[in-house]
Amino acid sequence: MEKRLIVAIVLSFLVLMGYQYFFVKPDKPLLNPPVTATAPPSTPVPGTAGAIQEQPKAVAAEAKPAPAQTLPPQDLSAVAGRAETDIVVETSLYRAVWSNKGGVLKSWKLKTFKNNLKSNLQEDLEMVPALAAQIGRFPFSLGLDDNVLATLLNSSLFEVSGSGLELADGAKGEIRFVFSDGASVKAEKTYGFTGGTYALTTEVRVWKDGQPLTPSVIWGPGIGNPTADEAKQSYSAARGSAVYSGGKVLRMNERKFRPGQNTYNFVDWAAYEENYFVSLFLLPPQKGRAAFLQEAGEVAGGQVPAYFVYATEPSQAFIGPKDTEALKAFGHDAKKVINFGMFGVIAEILLVVVKFCHKLIPNWGVAIILLTILIKLIFFPLTYSSTKSMSKMADLQPKIKALRAKYKKSKTDIEQRRQMNEEMMKLYKEQGVNPAGGCLPLLIQLPVFWGVFRMLVVAVEFRHAPFMLWITDLSVRDPYYVTPVLMGITQYISQKMTPTSADPSQAKMMLIMPFVMTIFFINFQSGLVLYWLTTNVLQIGQQALMNKMMHRPAMGKAR
Repeated sequence: MEKRLIVAIVLSFLVLMGYQYFFVKPDKPLLNPPVTATAPPSTPVPGTAGAIQEQPKAVAAEAKPAPAQTLPPQDLSAVAGRAETDIVVETSLYRAVWSNKGGVLKSWKLKTFKNNLKSNLQEDLEMVPALAAQIGRFPFSLGLDDNVLATLLNSSLFEVSGSGLELADGAKGEIRFVFSDGASVKAEKTYGFTGGTYALTTEVRVWKDGQPLTPSVIWGPGIGNPTADEAKQSYSAARGSAVYSGGKVLRMNERKFRPGQNTYNFVDWAAYEENYFVSLFLLPPQKGRAAFLQEAGEVAGGQVPAYFVYATEPSQAFIGPKDTEALKAFGHDAKKVINFGMFGVIAEILLVVVKFCHKLIPNWGVAIILLTILIKLIFFPLTYSSTKSMSKMADLQPKIKALRAKYKKSKTDIEQRRQMNEEMMKLYKEQGVNPAGGCLPLLIQLPVFWGVFRMLVVAVEFRHAPFMLWITDLSVRDPYYVTPVLMGITQYISQKMTPTSADPSQAKMMLIMPFVMTIFFINFQSGLVLYWLTTNVLQIGQQALMNKMMHRPAMGKAR
């Protein structure tokens, strides 16, 4: 039983820890889902036609009367800016720089988060990729079925309503960009801002020959400016699209981009995300369309892959950290963009608890330790029950071996196997032993372990959070590998102290597990390693207490 239990735990950890590296595959998108006879026809996202060879050609939508609010004014006199101008929006949370050339976003720096450049940690985190300036395509550029018109508008100088905004928390303001060629084309972009929030309202309208078009805005190429060090961190390096449709979040990683499975219909919101930050666009409920595209970007050294999210007719946007409170305040189930995993509810509860611990002692490393102590206390009765059951099983091993010796042919003789099983069950009943008693309590705890793992991986609170001494960032690995080595040592001690029903040869083989786990954890986030190290230290003290309660030696006899 214990051998199977150990194998089960090891496999669980392999799944748990290797999940991000090997098994995360893009959700299969709802590509052009079937439409009922009464539903409008499904069409590609404007601006995506011809972006890559595998993309389907744009299908012309039926001409429909435009709603009154989308009709252009009768006056189509030429409107344009005289020179390229930057418009700055300042709030307590970010500094945004917009350009009247296309009405696009050139910079969005988060004031409460810093970049990862070790030489200049005080620089605010930039959400707009540097590649945007290199290839000349910025976030909030237009996407249209008419690519020629989109190119014209994205390169035109718009007339802007003001020179900039400086908003206190709660204060509101807007900037408006207008362009008209004086003949057949008119475009308007209006962005509304509120101080103290990462959200903004967006209204984008385009007309040609008096008819309204369906515009998309883009985010890209990519998100942020990851450094080489970040690229080595598998969690923070994961970037790609996330769309919310039918109550589910569908994701596609840049590294696993799949042409032909990258357009989405009936989308509530679409986002470009990385592990800790997101640019999210709210679309018309159940009517929004989005796409995740890979395009060739022209730079001085040649072509580079550039990734973009297209979102049709967004009404709001959120550009900032994946903070649970901020996303909850934004609403529209935006909090689901945080990938808490299969036991997300547990992970969210644990995050609330660790935040409470941080309020008591404002150190995220200490908060992790306090959370670990609390989890250990809650599960002590189950752990005690499990250890007690394994101890009884260990005491029964001589009798079990005698039964197996009595029925030597049980592996080939069905009758002998039946008789041996009957005698074993009788023995278990007489001794009051549940053969699964050591396994079930641990299985019950696995969802919590998974929840802790996911919470420590995705919570933005641990990014750049120092603990003590050499651990200055709980979201990256221990630079000197001290905590992983200590984790392996404490796991070895804990394993030696735990009663076992395995035979001596199997017990010796299992002592290699602490070494395997050390290698496995060596490049994991120091916050996660700190949690497991604390768990091992508490387990040693807990095991010593339980051994004393059960009047057993401190070290397992079977070893």
